[in-house]
Amino acid sequence: MIAKLRGVLDSYGEDWCIIDVGGVGYHVFCSSKTLNNLNTVGQEVTLHIETHIREDHFHLYGFSTELERDWFRLVQTVQGVGAKVALAILSVAGPDELSNSIAAQDKTVVGQAAGVGPKLATRIVNELKDKVAKFAVLPIKSAGGIPHKQTAISDAVSALSNLGYKQAEAYRAVSKVLSDGADDDVQTLIRLGLKELSK
Repeated sequence: MIAKLRGVLDSYGEDWCIIDVGGVGYHVFCSSKTLNNLNTVGQEVTLHIETHIREDHFHLYGFSTELERDWFRLVQTVQGVGAKVALAILSVAGPDELSNSIAAQDKTVVGQAAGVGPKLATRIVNELKDKVAKFAVLPIKSAGGIPHKQTAISDAVSALSNLGYKQAEAYRAVSKVLSDGADDDVQTLIRLGLKELSK
């Protein structure tokens, strides 16, 4: 099983690259975000690899970070999401944005990916909402380390969304003020969330 490749970038295309490792060229499928992070042709690159072995193919999927690879695995736990769709999702949103949008139950982000219709976007958000905690960029905790009540967070995010902000933006703002030590009072979260959004 190939887990990592370090070699010279030989060439690349819309969703793939070839890494030359000791004279052997490995064809690796990548998201557009990973491809954008690669060095120019002829320079050394390192990719974290997910290997898929099937009866009719042997495919390598490459990622610039382990976190992106973890998300690639996670989204495929949802029925109807294969490797191609998972890469498409990671091409439109990085791990941070995915974490925030799914936690906020905002399906518009994943819905932008090729091959993801409204029904699948809803399924992805619903099935992954309880699994994104370990990927959270901004942990929702009080100064004492005790998780805040989800209802206060949901109410604050809902209020900010009703004011015209996107759910993911509102969730990110509320998460930020909570991580800065704000009380979990709904009115406080709304007031500080608005202040954060206006920056």
